[in-house]
Amino acid sequence: MKRTMIAGALGTICAMGLGTVQAAPPADWGKVAATEITLFYPGVSPMEWITKGTEHGGARALKTGDTCADCHSDETAKMGQLIASGQKIEPAPIAGKAPFIPVKVQAAHDGDTLYMRFSWKQPKASGAAKMDDKNPMKLAFMLDVGKVEGAEQSGCWASCHADSRTMPGAADSKKKYVKGGALAGGVFYDLVQWRSGEKKGFDGHVADTRVMEGGKALVAADGKLDGDTWSVVIARKFTGGEGDVALAAGKTYNFGFAIHDDHAAGRFHHVSLGYKLGIDAKADITASKQ
Repeated sequence: MKRTMIAGALGTICAMGLGTVQAAPPADWGKVAATEITLFYPGVSPMEWITKGTEHGGARALKTGDTCADCHSDETAKMGQLIASGQKIEPAPIAGKAPFIPVKVQAAHDGDTLYMRFSWKQPKASGAAKMDDKNPMKLAFMLDVGKVEGAEQSGCWASCHADSRTMPGAADSKKKYVKGGALAGGVFYDLVQWRSGEKKGFDGHVADTRVMEGGKALVAADGKLDGDTWSVVIARKFTGGEGDVALAAGKTYNFGFAIHDDHAAGRFHHVSLGYKLGIDAKADITASKQ
């Protein structure tokens, strides 16, 4: 993708009030290494289901230090198929729901700003009722510096709980949260989201509850559906404010992301397992200086 195309798209978002990008993203994303990560439909699989051990056989492996990706990274598509079809942990399957979405993830930085690009083929629509009529698609990622219990092994899964809204029997008022979450203590996920219908980026966090604003690190976010291919580019400063994880060269961070496809809301998204994002450091996804 040409520098002018990406810089122009980011400039449009900046004009909407997200700040000014001091340097353009990579001139040629084709030269930036891409990691393919398959997101899958998770059904009703909150952290409590994962760790209790009576239904999820990996609970014992987690206790010995294994990660979700250690066991499942090669079978996410198969898991998505079982769950989306209603064969496993989905009491209300949606006919035609895409079971999984392969996504290419790229990352780079200029010493001050992290640039991330996500690209994937748009799955076929299910034809189901629109849960979020404003946004055909939303993309979000979360970062943790090592303070959130469970994030080291599960990525963003530590914010998924059985009593959160859209879970069976849960209150509509209960948002995502993390165990012991507190901004003052640094126990939080940094959350960045882009919404396709509203054409807007959000810079928030998840601590004792989810908050979609207040962060100061996000400077630009934009997405485009070109034919049947989505491409979302997000620019985030290394440092921000309250609720923003500070990034630094040579460090790695717990990372997970999700796509709300087909006007989905709440738990009806596609999610990644937990991975590592490195800034000039070896990781599942490494952002190298350009």
